[in-house]
Amino acid sequence: MNPLKQLAEAGQAPWLDFVQRGLIEGGELATMVARDGLKGVTSNPAIFEKAIAHAPEYGEAFQRFVRERDCAPMEIYEHLAIADIQAAADALAPVHRETGGRDGFISLEVSPYLANDTQGTIDEARRLWAAVDRPNLMIKVPATSAGIPAIHTLIGEGLSINVTLLFAVPRYEAVAQAYIAGLEDYAAKGGDVSKVASVASFFVSRIDTVIDRELQARIDAGGPAGILQPLLGQAAIANAKLAYESFRRIFAGKAWEALVAKGAQVQRLLWASTGVKNPDYPDTLYVERLIGRDTVNTMPPATMDAFRDHGSVVHDAVEQDIEGAYAVLHAIEEQGISLATVTHDLVEDGVRQFAEAFDKLLGAVAEKREALVTVNAARIEAPEDIAHAVNEAAAGWRADGVVRRLWAGDAAVWTGADEADWLGWLDIVGQEHAHVGTLVRFANAIREGGFTHVALLGMGGSSLGPEVLATSFGRQAGWPHFHMLDSTDPAQIRALERKLDLAKTMFIVSSKSGSTLEPNIMLAHFRARMIETAGEAAWSRHFTAVTDPGSSLEQVAKHERFAHLFHGVKSIGGRYSVLSKFGLVPAAAMGIDVSDFLVRTSHMVASCAASVPADRNPGVRLGLLLGTAATRFGRDKVTIVTSPRIAGLGAWLEQLIAESTGKQGRGLIPVDGEALGEPAAYGKDRVFAQLVLKGDEDKAQDAKLAALAKAGHPVVRIVLDDVAQIGQEFFRWEMATAVAGAIIGINPFDQPDVEASKIKTRALTDAYEKGAPVAAPDPVFRENGIAVYADPANAEALGRHNTLSAWLKHHFQRAHAGDYIGLLAYIEHTRAHEAKLEAIRLRLRDARKVATCVGFGPRFLHSTGQAYKGGPNSGVFLQITADDAADFAVPGHRYSFGQVKGAQAEGDLGVLVERERRAIRVHLAEVDAGLAELEKAIDHAFA
Repeated sequence: MNPLKQLAEAGQAPWLDFVQRGLIEGGELATMVARDGLKGVTSNPAIFEKAIAHAPEYGEAFQRFVRERDCAPMEIYEHLAIADIQAAADALAPVHRETGGRDGFISLEVSPYLANDTQGTIDEARRLWAAVDRPNLMIKVPATSAGIPAIHTLIGEGLSINVTLLFAVPRYEAVAQAYIAGLEDYAAKGGDVSKVASVASFFVSRIDTVIDRELQARIDAGGPAGILQPLLGQAAIANAKLAYESFRRIFAGKAWEALVAKGAQVQRLLWASTGVKNPDYPDTLYVERLIGRDTVNTMPPATMDAFRDHGSVVHDAVEQDIEGAYAVLHAIEEQGISLATVTHDLVEDGVRQFAEAFDKLLGAVAEKREALVTVNAARIEAPEDIAHAVNEAAAGWRADGVVRRLWAGDAAVWTGADEADWLGWLDIVGQEHAHVGTLVRFANAIREGGFTHVALLGMGGSSLGPEVLATSFGRQAGWPHFHMLDSTDPAQIRALERKLDLAKTMFIVSSKSGSTLEPNIMLAHFRARMIETAGEAAWSRHFTAVTDPGSSLEQVAKHERFAHLFHGVKSIGGRYSVLSKFGLVPAAAMGIDVSDFLVRTSHMVASCAASVPADRNPGVRLGLLLGTAATRFGRDKVTIVTSPRIAGLGAWLEQLIAESTGKQGRGLIPVDGEALGEPAAYGKDRVFAQLVLKGDEDKAQDAKLAALAKAGHPVVRIVLDDVAQIGQEFFRWEMATAVAGAIIGINPFDQPDVEASKIKTRALTDAYEKGAPVAAPDPVFRENGIAVYADPANAEALGRHNTLSAWLKHHFQRAHAGDYIGLLAYIEHTRAHEAKLEAIRLRLRDARKVATCVGFGPRFLHSTGQAYKGGPNSGVFLQITADDAADFAVPGHRYSFGQVKGAQAEGDLGVLVERERRAIRVHLAEVDAGLAELEKAIDHAFA
């Protein structure tokens, strides 16, 4: 008999502290049971990391599982680990039967992240117990303050528990009492306590590592070597002997004997961490000197090999020289080394180490998964100082478990306000895919209903996402033309109307609250037009509503019997809603394969999951860059560069970033549509983000970005393999924006300053409704059909000037390094007008070396308008309004669409002024001529 097998005669069971698929499938585990008398197996995150990340036998199973059902690293790990645990349990089942349930166990640990969460530990232990479904499983639970009540509860439910991370004798005694109390509870419920087993894993070598370091430091400092030297390597075994003494005392007496009469087993002490850390010590030290009855020693493979080769079995070694053990620990205390402090710190350090090992494990799983799934490639180039700061932030997020807290809905990740109420976007992709049949049926109804046009009426988050999908996917063969209206400009409404065959048009009215002004008056207009076209009885068959449950729009849709009604999710804000019904209903109507779209998007959701460490999490990494670059390096302008086919992403990103982060005088300013220039055109306030569709690349654009990166600007490059992967970018940037908001220190889910302009607009439209006169301010200057308006504070700051060029020059000269210029145009949104404003913005950028933004009103009010009013006071704004060539009334109201647009412009400017923004207005008598004159004046101003 080899020494390992002789341990049984001394009352000790040898267990293996290692598990790997090859060990089981190759028959080595069975060999060890027969040859060595092996009685059990333990595992931990570090063991699984080595196995899953590095052992070749996991490759095929890993690939098969991910390809069949891609999911987050945690689910992949559990799938593989549970299979191993079940296989090991089955291999050890004969031992379990032969020992009457005393041995033959395999351990599986609850997530180390739950070490300080009692209820979380209980819930996970129950789940893992059910998932493995083997009687010889032990669930490992740490002996933290939160773990002990969980141990009591779980034993009381009949689960077998391996209590881990025990260092201190008092904590062990509390664990033993929790075990006994749990057995009593289980017996009181009629449970068979003979089926419950437990071990208390008391850690050994780590104590010597810490105390030896302290002793050696005193020796090196000139302390009494004659006293200190003999204490080296003695503390751990002495501490274990005292724990064993407590064990013999606790599991004795009448109370315990009453449980024994019902079949109860003692909770054996299991010596853990028995691999020698100091090479000067015998490699079998923590086995030979801790042999005792009713104990277990779980050995790593190297220690087991050593003991098999040259170990010596000394019966009851752990009970020898107890007085000497007390003397050792007393002598250590006399040298100023507190065993209580050491063991307390070791528990905390053990929790941290296990969590770090779990992070490493999940990171390794994430890395292997990335090679098997198609996720949009991303590369971040940043100067060394920014890259270092981002890495520091990622390390902090990993150590503090912030990604997990974010997914768990911890509002303290942000400001501790109502953020937890707005996280429905995190798991919406899976929810929508589970019910995708509803969308498929709707799509079929659109096509079979003979509709050749679909027109969406919405604003902000209800319209920008569908617009991206329409422009990126293009018209699908055999499906309707898609149109989107998000303006109150009369010309724009008429332009849409001319494109439609009303008799064959389905209108999608999209509004979360149902009370938003613009969709409601658009609905009023097209309702009237459809009544003219289809009649009072049939008009509503041409309308679909997408809105939150209980909204006023839902009531209208039900009362008027709209053809379709879809509900959003109240816990998803508008700008985060594109992957919910607000984006998917229009997507289905335009013929996009919504099921495939959601599956592809789910790959990014899994890549950004709670179980993906921050440094490997694509959404978190991007958000840490954006937030850190802004707060620590002043780079708060996010310049969005896209390839032509997916250019619509820029406007969607503008809203997401600006409305989410621009508040409380802080935030990111997104810059979309600004053509790239040479490095000299930019200050040090930019981060560049390029999104490119493969096959749609622009070599000139790539060269300019390379030059910018070389000049020290952070550049993010994201490549989409296929347009159907655009949903991945929706989720990546939603996550990134939420993370950036946490870094900036704001609530990324509210929009307090959007409402401010709505209030002023409402006051004006209410006045129009009542027929009350609305006073118009006088301009401070007129020239060639252009009038300049400025409030007293801005007028005083600018002084008096005799030309439009001079007014504009002095206004825009107020934009300095770190500022930006915003052109806010309340005119028809056409390509021609875009081109004119693009020429103006580039002229201003190159002249002032600042970022430039262009927004068409009232569209931008539900987007960048939040950042302009609530973000940093670094904007210099020029509002552009114009007379409407042809206006018309809103049905059912006394005001017109032109008046609504004017009221919105007035409300917008009023709030900018109230927030002490540098803002003036130019009013054009005629749009095209006025824009030409404006461009001419700016060219002259900065010639």
